[in-house]
Amino acid sequence: METPEPSSMTQQRLIGDLRLVIENAEELLKNTDHYTGVVYQNARAKLAVALNAANEELARFEEEQLNRMMEATRAANELHHDTTGEARILRAFYH
Repeated sequence: METPEPSSMTQQRLIGDLRLVIENAEELLKNTDHYTGVVYQNARAKLAVALNAANEELARFEEEQLNRMMEATRAANELHHDTTGEARILRAFYH
């Protein structure tokens, strides 16, 4: 396999950024659970909904990324005629 394309690197950076935002939002929810005012509870409820959507989107991004990696490995295996399990694994992790 070849080095990742620039768009792939951008997607990886986006996934990393989304993970960080999710972690920070989860921490914010944990640290504000003692605020009982209506305004705080409404804001926390909106953040929880957005956080749920972000987690679902992250899972979708990661699934798509995994599928692309598997397809690229399969194509490389075919191109280089990797017929053994060992050759396929080595290509997936070292090329």
